[in-house]
Amino acid sequence: MSSRWIEKRRPLWERLEALVAPGRRGTTRLAHADLRDLALLYRQTAADLATAREDPASAELAAYLNGLLGSAHNVIYAAPSARLRSIVRFFAQTVPAIFRATWRYTAASTAIFIAGTLGGIALTVADPGFERFILGGQMMDTIERGEMWTHSILAVKPLASSAILTNNLSVAFAAFATGIFAGVGTVWLMLFNGVMMGTIGAACHRAGMSLSLWSFVAPHGALELPAIVIAGGAGLLLGRGVLVPGTRPRRESLAAAAATAIRLLLGVIPLLLIAGILEAFVSPVDLAPAAKLAIGAAMATLLVLYLLQGRDRSVP
Repeated sequence: MSSRWIEKRRPLWERLEALVAPGRRGTTRLAHADLRDLALLYRQTAADLATAREDPASAELAAYLNGLLGSAHNVIYAAPSARLRSIVRFFAQTVPAIFRATWRYTAASTAIFIAGTLGGIALTVADPGFERFILGGQMMDTIERGEMWTHSILAVKPLASSAILTNNLSVAFAAFATGIFAGVGTVWLMLFNGVMMGTIGAACHRAGMSLSLWSFVAPHGALELPAIVIAGGAGLLLGRGVLVPGTRPRRESLAAAAATAIRLLLGVIPLLLIAGILEAFVSPVDLAPAAKLAIGAAMATLLVLYLLQGRDRSVP
C-alpha cells in the first residue's frame, strides 16, 4: 500500500473518527451535513478496508480501519435504541409531569363531564321519554327487557377491540381538536358525553340493572373515562391559548399551548389502547361483578400511581 494513497485517504478517516468519537450514542445529535458525511465516509472506509486487506503488508492499517468501521457501525445502529429510550422516557416521565403541571384543565374537564352526567340523570328522571330520545329505541328496548346490550362483543372480540379503540381515539381527538374554537367544542363534547353517561345510568337503574352496568364499565372505564377527560383538559388548554394570549401574540400563545396539549393527548393513547382491550376481552365476559369491580379498582389505582410518579418540573 503506497504511502501517497494513505496520506490522501487519512483526512477522510480522521473526519469519520471525529464523527464517531468515543461516548457518542446514536446519530440524533448530528447535523444534517454530518449525517450525510457519516454515510459517505462509512461506505468509502469500507472500500478502503477491502483494499487494505488485499495487501499482506498493510495488516496494521487494516486493523485500524476495521476498528474505525466498528465504531461507526455502533453509532449508526444505536439510533433506534436511542429513539426507543426517548419514547419510554416520554411516557414514563414527561406525560406524568405534564399532567401534574396542567391538572387544573383536567379538573375543569372532569367537572364539565360530571355536570353533564348529573344533567342527564335529572332529565331522565323528569322526562322518561328523554332516555329514548338520547339512547335510541333499540337500546332502550334491550334495557327494558333487562338485558345488557354488550353481549354481541363476545363473538367478535378482536374486531370489537379495534372498533372500540378507534371510537375512543376519535372521541379523545375530537375533545382535543375542538378546543381550538375557544374551548367551546371541548365543553360541548364533555357535556354531551356526560349526559350520555347519566342517561344510561338512570335508565339502567330504573330497569334494575345498575350492578350489571357498573360492573361492565368498571374494568375499562377506570382508564377510558380518565383518558377522555384528560383529552378534554388538553382541549381546554388549547382554548385558553386562543382566549388568553397574555402579553404574547395570539398565534404564539396558541403554538405554546398546543405544544403542551398535544403531548398530553399523546399520553392518553396507551390508556385508550388498554381500555379497548379490556372492554372487548374482560368487561363483557361472565365474571362475578365483584371481580370486575376489583379489576376496575386495580386499574384506577395503577393509573393514579403512574400519574403521580416522577419528579415535577417546568413544562414549556
